[in-house]
Amino acid sequence: MFSHLNAEGNPAMVDVGGKAISRRTARAQSVVALGSDIMKHLSGTDISTKKGPVFQTAIIAGTMAAKRTDELIPLCHSLGLDNCQITITTEGTDAIVDCLVSTEGKTGVEMEALVGASVAALTIYDMCKAFSHDILIRDTKLMEKTGGKRDFRRE
Repeated sequence: MFSHLNAEGNPAMVDVGGKAISRRTARAQSVVALGSDIMKHLSGTDISTKKGPVFQTAIIAGTMAAKRTDELIPLCHSLGLDNCQITITTEGTDAIVDCLVSTEGKTGVEMEALVGASVAALTIYDMCKAFSHDILIRDTKLMEKTGGKRDFRRE
């Protein structure tokens, strides 16, 4: 049975009322293939556009989104995040967005990490599309989580 369906098969939030509070962490990643036309605008550790610094803006947007995941994903619980750290590095012509979130709570923060990484990647796309539309967001995935029933780490 899917966890977000009740006995009648209708959508429902998972009842976490009986769960113990524990430290929960999750890390997600999105890869943004920018291509050489955009990467030639990289100066130091960021890309400068008329809209401002791309990676710095993406970090703020991803952080804001992670904090509002419950407003975007209908059956997610409202969580107060203790931490949200987004880093953006480059490898060749790719920007690697990494989002690490944590909280003390009764449910995990995987969706918050995935939303943070995704919105940061979308922000990079938005700010760089004036240079080229040959941008590809790919490989958005959960990299690891701790706390809850079982830990997970992608090799």
